[in-house]
Amino acid sequence: MKKIKFIFLFFILTSRLLAQETTDNQALQRILEGQLNQDIPGILLHIQSGSGEIHWSGSAGVSEKETGKKLLPDQTFRVASVTKTFVAASILRLWEEGKIRLEDPISNYLSPEHTQILSQDYDLEQIIILQVLQHNAGFFDHTHAPVFFDKVLQPGGHEWTRTEQLKLCVEAGEPIGKPGEKFSYSDTGYIILGEIIERIQGKTLGIAIEEILEFEKLGLQNTAFEGLNPKVDQARIHQYFQGQDTYLFHPSMDYFGGGGLLSTTKDLSQFFLALFKGEVFESPKTLEKMLEAPTYSETPMMDYRIGIYRIEVNGIEAFSHAGFWGTQAIYIPSLDLAVATNYSQIWKGRVPPVFGEALMTLNLK
Repeated sequence: MKKIKFIFLFFILTSRLLAQETTDNQALQRILEGQLNQDIPGILLHIQSGSGEIHWSGSAGVSEKETGKKLLPDQTFRVASVTKTFVAASILRLWEEGKIRLEDPISNYLSPEHTQILSQDYDLEQIIILQVLQHNAGFFDHTHAPVFFDKVLQPGGHEWTRTEQLKLCVEAGEPIGKPGEKFSYSDTGYIILGEIIERIQGKTLGIAIEEILEFEKLGLQNTAFEGLNPKVDQARIHQYFQGQDTYLFHPSMDYFGGGGLLSTTKDLSQFFLALFKGEVFESPKTLEKMLEAPTYSETPMMDYRIGIYRIEVNGIEAFSHAGFWGTQAIYIPSLDLAVATNYSQIWKGRVPPVFGEALMTLNLK
């Protein structure tokens, strides 16, 4: 009789939990659908707790406006600058292995050609790896040059090289202060870090990062630099900029360390969880180093650490990175929760509204 009562109570409890999960999932789905408008044809979201109690992927809208093809939760997209978190983590892994020192000048690692180009405006002996990681090395961001987007948006696109982008940094702008003096976000700095990784590992960046961070071990089955994994490439959605379909934009515009990765919202969430759960670095002190806040004489416009920055979502501390094409991933330490989203076209504001609404729906305030 006791066994029958136990089974009955277990059934009732399980039914209630499943009902609650179904209700939460339906509410999350409605939130995604509420994000759609004429400018945002699709949205992807994954939310996952470290315990595994919360684990949900969803999508709404279409993956391509022209065909109206339905957007699926496991589709990939260009994560753009979220790649910087992977690049920074790779540099820190090399640091753990004793292959570099964060205090080393970048002149120790660059090719003679690139040293010659950058030395026209920058004292590379005075710029250290740590400053480049924190965006306070003083590099002008080559993507701010008007000619950059002129070439990106021209018919047929433009195929870039790292060398061409470094030249643009020197030719189109001036140094942003002295090394370490102030924060100034710069894609140029991270394409320099990309070269450092390549030269140390003797491999192209996409292959080197996947090996250094052990994507397979972390379960990142749908994350790869564009062009390296046919499965990941074929699942890529169409992403839009001011209404223009960017699908055929050449990936070299954002490929050498400032961006380059394709991923899914699930993989991004898993990576952020792994990062904070001690599965990426050998020592907990490395994550502490990654999250250490630089000091400046003036408050910077972004609380950027090493390849990641601090924000607040509904008043709760989170660590995050966003990407130009509409991607953002976060980890919330107090909730042990990772969330990633991709809007088919970039949202307005610092934090995508879907994050706050999802937390409210799950009563995670």
